[in-house]
Amino acid sequence: MQTSTRFNQAVTKLYRAFHDNTLHPECCKSCAVGNMLDNKDSWKHLAETHGSTALSYVGKVHQNLGRKFNGYTPLELLKIEQAFLNGCGYSGPLNRNCIKPKDPTNKDLLFDGLSAVIGLLCQLDGIKNMMDCSELFKYNTTNKSNKSLVHI
Repeated sequence: MQTSTRFNQAVTKLYRAFHDNTLHPECCKSCAVGNMLDNKDSWKHLAETHGSTALSYVGKVHQNLGRKFNGYTPLELLKIEQAFLNGCGYSGPLNRNCIKPKDPTNKDLLFDGLSAVIGLLCQLDGIKNMMDCSELFKYNTTNKSNKSLVHI
């Protein structure tokens, strides 16, 4: 499968962060986007709140100027971070009212978050989701309504 440079770099950085235990959803330098952007937190100024897809004034300026950060637009970065947080079990943007996991560095949660991110990165690049194993198991995900129930 042919992938873009931005995709390869992002996945490499996320893989490294996961295995080096330097991935933390609540830290702007160590979250998915923070790792993709070389552990810098300047991207946080693109959004109103960490985990929100609402561009701030600064984010709108960069988006309208067509700026990209390691190949991704500001809006794409915010969507990536939102996918990561949702995949890790957060109910929304980080604030005192959102539902948070008890252990945000739990490897299972981080893996779920990264799976959501990889799926979105594949979608952004127009490639098949490499995290989808339904084909491997010959499982049709589009026809879930025809489930058979067995009553005992």
